[in-house]
Amino acid sequence: MKFRRSPKDRSRGKREEIPPSRGVFTRRALVVLATQAGVLGVLGKKLYDLQVHEGDHLRDLAARNRTSKRLLAPARGQINDRFGIQLAGNKVNWRALLMPEETTDVRATIARFGQIIALDDRDQARIARDLRHIRKYVPVALKDFLSWDDMARIELNAPSLPGVLIDVGSTRLYPYGAQLAHIVGYVAPPNERDVAASPMMALPGMRAGRAGIEQTQDTLLRGEPGSVEMEVNSRGRVMGEIDRVDGQQGDEIVLTIDAGLQQMVLNRVGDQAASVVVMDCRNGEVLAMVSTPSFDPSLFDSGVSHAQWIEWTNNVRTPLINKTVAGVYPPGSTFKPAVALAALQTGQISPQDRFNCPGYYDMGGVRFHCWSRWGHGNITMQQALMYSCDVYFYLAARKIGMEPIKTMANSFGLGTKLDIELSHIRSGVIPTPEWRQKHGHHWNGGDTVNAGIGQGFVQVTPLELATYVSRIASGRNVTPHLVRRINDRDSAHTPLDAAPDMGVDEAHLGVIRQGMYDVVNAPHGTAPKARLSIPDVYMAGKTGSAQVRRVSRALRESGHFNSMNLPWEERPHALFICFAPFDAPRYAIAVVIEHGNGGADAAAPLARDIMTDTLTRDPVNHDHVPGQAVADAD
Repeated sequence: MKFRRSPKDRSRGKREEIPPSRGVFTRRALVVLATQAGVLGVLGKKLYDLQVHEGDHLRDLAARNRTSKRLLAPARGQINDRFGIQLAGNKVNWRALLMPEETTDVRATIARFGQIIALDDRDQARIARDLRHIRKYVPVALKDFLSWDDMARIELNAPSLPGVLIDVGSTRLYPYGAQLAHIVGYVAPPNERDVAASPMMALPGMRAGRAGIEQTQDTLLRGEPGSVEMEVNSRGRVMGEIDRVDGQQGDEIVLTIDAGLQQMVLNRVGDQAASVVVMDCRNGEVLAMVSTPSFDPSLFDSGVSHAQWIEWTNNVRTPLINKTVAGVYPPGSTFKPAVALAALQTGQISPQDRFNCPGYYDMGGVRFHCWSRWGHGNITMQQALMYSCDVYFYLAARKIGMEPIKTMANSFGLGTKLDIELSHIRSGVIPTPEWRQKHGHHWNGGDTVNAGIGQGFVQVTPLELATYVSRIASGRNVTPHLVRRINDRDSAHTPLDAAPDMGVDEAHLGVIRQGMYDVVNAPHGTAPKARLSIPDVYMAGKTGSAQVRRVSRALRESGHFNSMNLPWEERPHALFICFAPFDAPRYAIAVVIEHGNGGADAAAPLARDIMTDTLTRDPVNHDHVPGQAVADAD
């Protein structure tokens, strides 16, 4: 407060008090009020921005503090046979997952979990790999296939396991196990390459197809992921589920296979190392495809032990290889119809031309024997097929050369890679001089002679043989296939008239078919054991015995050679191809018995039994499992 002195008091030294100025007080109050208003305005603006402009974002952040959202692996699509019987499906798998973002110490949590539920070395390695390569918000599978006791222990110790939750997923189920393993294939946990190609594969429970239909149709079978939102507390413990959107299951794949017929074929084959293909020769549908021995495909889902892997790989009968598409064998005499067709196509040999068979053919100082020491005399093409005369086809091959033979064989499916829905397919070889030269060797006349009877460098697969005989029977360029339908979409190959004509003279095919008919049904045919016992139904076929070792001239001419006395792995392969019914071909079969010795004695009777089962069951003329009653619709 200010003071001033009055004139009267100046001499007395007193000061007079001056009252406050109203103008000064007003200015100060305004400054304070303005300051307060500004602060309140800034705060109001900030509150407005937080609530209006950033409200949704902040609400999301707040929700994230109490919720956790993750993707769910979809259920893998089913694989069914032609009648709807499940060949590959899913079963419940209870598992423990770890949400890395929900725990402050991942290593400590895993160590604590390992004290409750045992984790072996493979589990530890897999978890470490997943943690390195999977993003933090993606859960890591700690343990699959939990028992009820396992889950109880986890729940009891939940407070000390932040970020760990029990989840229900699915694992692959193969009801027919080894019976269809080579067709259906199997799945296994995805590797780093799978995850790099599709991040969805990092989700717990996702599996990648590794063989068979599981591999070739893998993308369709995977489906689309779902999601689940869970409530968690401040320690990362899951308190409950807020929302769940299930994923979209993968596509349903319906195969051409008849599971019942597949079982019948397996029962016929028994414990032999063999391969069998049964086809609808009118459209190429594969009805049965057997390769023995086989393996349990379910072991790959949870992991194959080292001991099991060694057992499989050391087995000389190769259970892991699908012999029908990856086994290559000399076709032996089953190749003779292709040579005969090539000879007819060139016009250099007619069906009536006769060649003399004295039991051998000499060329360049080398004697090539016929299987019959006594020979077959002067015979026509049809007779040569019926007797399976080697000398006739030695001479035919020498006369026309390898190029026409290769062209004809390839057009009927031999020595070509067939476009069937399987993985790890090999193709056979129809050699030519150019092929031999590419491998650094000279082609000679003896190579052509050997090729004329399906020996030497000629190699085929059982699927190629089945395709070959199907095309002979139907006269159509059928494509072998296994997928009949995907969801509601039929295969383009399914219609009976879908395959184009082979473009071969029907009269020529008639000669070959009649020769194959005589093989089975004529008095002097080589396969009387293949004759059907079904009244008025006849089968046509061709035997084959493919050598895997050379037999010397002296041993052959001694008359004491018997290949059954050789060790198993040195005996010839036994082959047989056939189709039936002869007058209206519907089914074609190729049989290869590894080291079965003789096609007429081993493969032909087996093919007869399989054809009998197939004709009796007649799957292509049924819309439901043959023999199963169908309820009338209401």
